Amino acid sequence: MTVHATDPGPAGPPGAAPPVDLPQVRAFVDAEIVPYADGWDQAERLPPELLHRIAELGLWSPFLPPADGGSGLTWSELGRVHEEVGRGCSSVRSFLTVHTMVSWTVHRWGSDAQRARWLPRLAAGELIGAFCLTEPDSGSDAAAAGTTARQDGSDWIIDGHKKWMTAGQVAGLLLVFARTETGMSAFLVPADSPGVQVTPITGAMGTRASMLAEIVLRGVRVDADALIGPPGWAAGTVMTGALDLGRYSVACGSVGVVQACLDACVAYTSKRRVAAGRLSELQLIRRKISDMVVGSRSARLLCAEAGRLKDADDPATIMATWVAKYHASTAATAAAGDAVQIHGANGFVSDYPVARLYRDAKVAEIIEGSTELQQITIADAAYREVTR
Repeated sequence: MTVHATDPGPAGPPGAAPPVDLPQVRAFVDAEIVPYADGWDQAERLPPELLHRIAELGLWSPFLPPADGGSGLTWSELGRVHEEVGRGCSSVRSFLTVHTMVSWTVHRWGSDAQRARWLPRLAAGELIGAFCLTEPDSGSDAAAAGTTARQDGSDWIIDGHKKWMTAGQVAGLLLVFARTETGMSAFLVPADSPGVQVTPITGAMGTRASMLAEIVLRGVRVDADALIGPPGWAAGTVMTGALDLGRYSVACGSVGVVQACLDACVAYTSKRRVAAGRLSELQLIRRKISDMVVGSRSARLLCAEAGRLKDADDPATIMATWVAKYHASTAATAAAGDAVQIHGANGFVSDYPVARLYRDAKVAEIIEGSTELQQITIADAAYREVTR
């Protein structure tokens, strides 16, 4: 099965990414991610050679058109790619998530000059993008952000503090959200700009290899070309659209986590013996396995629906993605909890992947809209539908 197309046609202009082939992605995950994911988790970082391999496979921004360095992947296809990567390592998938959010923002809302300057480098993985929204004192309430940007002639001066930035330790381009006189605005800030201070965050419970960072901006000066769209315009456009894509990626990656739990538990229980025989023969074990099968399949279908609506440019994709992310992330947490239980004491050590899967699954219930926020949002939509 080819993700890009059955007939990819011409190779595209110079710089275009190669067509993305799902079996190739699956083989890459099995050979180059799965065996090393626990080691990266313990080291709390991803190796540069892995990031280079992602670039060689054209996986950084494959949804971009070939003219911008991508391969024209549909959102449905991208979701399957992020599921496969999430099956191998949620930290790697997290890199792809935030990079997707930044690349898409430049593609969708950037000026011609911004697209020409940044997209080829983002697509090639020469620059890693970081989505800089969350702050130490504001989580889901983005309107409470304390980062500010003020004009100084034609330039902008940015001051603020961002936290929990995935890929922040190695990112080359920061998409920074800041309050301006007219509201929330978004800026493209090179990470090597004077006044940008990056501090690694270590000791996180999950996605430990996602190279989290705190980023402080002190009097960072950027020119007018750094602003995405007009001032005060980002909240209902850039932020909403990018977070929707982040939510979609997390949902698809969570399907991968459920699948990884299922695969690990089927393999383990097929070999592990107890007094009554193999663990796989116990009814309560089979119940947990059945729940994982149903959880993965139902979550995959919900993600497919969200992707289909995205491909159709249907506004209903926003709610479909909320639903998919809510179900997939909670299914991942449930599956990972059962996986640890099935493995017993072995589920607590790095000799088996389920301990990492358990920690990574919980992260998915928090990022890109917490489970509680999704419950409120989905219920609100249901009441609006009933009272029309």
